[in-house]
Amino acid sequence: MNKIYMLDTNICSFIMREQPEAVLKNLEQAVLRGHRIVVSAITYSEMRFGATGPKASPRHVQLVDAFCARLDAILPWDRAAVDATTEVKVALRLAGTPIGPNDTAIAGHAIAAGAILVTNNVREFERVPGLVLEDWAG
Repeated sequence: MNKIYMLDTNICSFIMREQPEAVLKNLEQAVLRGHRIVVSAITYSEMRFGATGPKASPRHVQLVDAFCARLDAILPWDRAAVDATTEVKVALRLAGTPIGPNDTAIAGHAIAAGAILVTNNVREFERVPGLVLEDWAG
């Protein structure tokens, strides 16, 4: 069965900035096995915004564009993503363990898409009930 791997913003930045061998090897294996590699529209937004900052260079925009061109999809922010994100936000609030709003949205989007979230920010995302995680950097 083919899986959907959703890369979070931290892992995308890590790949573009440092090209870590372990992460690239896992990414290559996932692609060779026919799994889908996607990002959330939220992650895409964060990457585009990062390319506009005061320290951003024209090369940053090119890196983001080239990186995104190799993905299977940038998943649109839809009703299912909003509903799942709302459930995550409520669950984390009730547990007293909230995470940042963009991470909450990415987690909800991964759950709605039935995706495995690939992150090197496990400590933050492991608080989210029902979220399947993998750390390709570790």
